[in-house]
Order: sequence, then structure tokens, then C-alpha cells
Amino acid sequence: MPSTIALDAMGSDRAPKPEVEGAIQAARHYGVSVLLVGREATIYAELARHPSAAELPIEIVHASEVITMNDKAARAVRSKRDSSLRVGLRLVREGRAAGFLTAGNTGAAMATAKMVLGALPGVDRPALAAVFPTALGTAAILLDVGANVDCKPENLEQFAVMGEIYCRSIFGTKRPRVGLLSIGEEETKGNDLTRQSYQLLKQLPLLFVGNVEGRDLYNGSVDVIVTDGFVANLVRYALKEALKATITRQVGYMLSRSAFTDFKKRIDHTEYGGAPLLGVKGVCIITHGSSNANAIKNAIRVASEFAERRINDKIERELAGSRVPATAGT
Repeated sequence: MPSTIALDAMGSDRAPKPEVEGAIQAARHYGVSVLLVGREATIYAELARHPSAAELPIEIVHASEVITMNDKAARAVRSKRDSSLRVGLRLVREGRAAGFLTAGNTGAAMATAKMVLGALPGVDRPALAAVFPTALGTAAILLDVGANVDCKPENLEQFAVMGEIYCRSIFGTKRPRVGLLSIGEEETKGNDLTRQSYQLLKQLPLLFVGNVEGRDLYNGSVDVIVTDGFVANLVRYALKEALKATITRQVGYMLSRSAFTDFKKRIDHTEYGGAPLLGVKGVCIITHGSSNANAIKNAIRVASEFAERRINDKIERELAGSRVPATAGT
């Protein structure tokens, strides 16, 4: 049967317009059932602008509160107990939805997911995995993109296993190449975290290609890049600037504008949906606050595929099979 996905209808910058339109498109094109979570009157008014949606498997689940982008995550999670974030994730925990999607406050979404769903056995810290384009027209996964700082080597080891499974399951890469972000390719390069993580990753039963540098993030030489959340956030900005600079040097300014535009069209981030929070007991997808209807539609698809392909079962099984240890005090 088609999946049922709970969608935070109040999360995006222009909510609930893109959420409602994206839900309609997903229900129509993918056969997914959608639970629009949020203030009932507001959502109903937007749905009323689409009379044909009455025949689609879309329902409204009322939530009286909204966590905004300006809210402090920890405080909002505690104080807004009837927020669209919390209600939507509770639907997943109760089995009424196969997954949850939000374009809202990332910090609050991660904190709420950890609290409501909990972590999978063998996972100390869930990791947010972002998909980004490469110069070859393919996709690569970078994790963790902000969920964790001050990581231990065992955390990065778990990230590598989860990212590799996600790449295989969603993108069909038979044997993903996994790299560890560092300041040099040599095994001895990097800080203590990188050097210790290298020793753990090379013992895993996956295709570990060793350390990778910033330039490798967009040249298609690696499929999964592992780092901690602090470094990953810096890298995401640097990646965009480095890619623009590289194309400019190669084909000149006028051509580079055209090339970069074509490149963005070929690898449109809205086609990849959102970033999954890997390692929680349930499906939680987080996407950009600026997401349009197409991004919402595809993020719903990703949530549905994540659930249908039982990625969490694979993560739990392979972490146990790889004997990746849990770390004390994380």
C-alpha cells in the first residue's frame, strides 16, 4: 500500500502554500497519502483554492502551535507541546504515518525527532545527511550537516555506515565510495579526530577511499563524505563558491554563467527532496525553509521511499554486523 507521510504544513517561509501544493502533487503523481499537520483553518483555506484536491488522499491534522525560524530550538521544543513539529512526529511514533517532513526550524526539528522518536540501537548521535550535486551530474551525500559538533571517532564511524546505506538504498549506487573529509589525502593528515576516525573507517566492510579534500566534494570521485557538523556547515558554503570559481577559470566569465545555469538545471536541488535525519527510530526528512512545491513533492517522495525500503532496518542490522560500538557518554 502507498505510504502515508505527515507533512508539517506550517514550516516553510511561505507556509502553507508550498506545502499544500507539494502535497497535492505528491498525492497525484506518487499515490502517497499526506497528513497536513498544522492550524486547521489556515490549511483548509489554502486547500480550498484547489478544488480537485478533494478527491486526493489528503487529510488535515490540527496542531495549534507553530515553532518559527526565530524560536530558540530547545525552549520551543519544551514549551510548544502542540506544535506542528511535535504532532507530526508523534504520528510517526504512533504508526499513523510512515514518515515526517518539515521545512521548518532545523534545530527544533532535530531536537524534537530525537525526543519523540529516539535513536536506533547502536546509534549514539543521529546525523543529518545532505545531498548535493557533483560536476559529473551525479549526487553525493555529505553528513553530518549540522546536527552534531565535537564528535568522537566512533560517531563518524556510525555516520559512514548510515550514509553508505542511504546512498545504496536511495540512489542505487552498488558500492558507494566513502571518504573522510580532511586537509590532505595522506593517512597521517588532519587533526586527532580525523586520524583516529581514519583507522576505524578503514576496518569497516565498505569501500573506504581514504581522506578527501574540499576539491573532491564536487568532482564526482566520492559518493559519501563524512565529517562533523561544524566542518560540514563551513564546507557547504565553500563548495558553492569553489564550484563557481572552478567553472569560471575553465570557460571564462560569460560562458561560466551559462554553464553554471545549465549545471543547476541538470542537478536541481528541489529534485532531491530533503535531508534525512539518519539514526532515529522513524523517518524524519528536513528540507529548506525556502522550498517550493516541487521540493516539497520530492521530499515527500524521499520520505516514502525511505520507509518503503526499510532503511532504518538496514542501518540497525549493518551497524550490528559491522560491530560499530556505541560510545559512552554521548
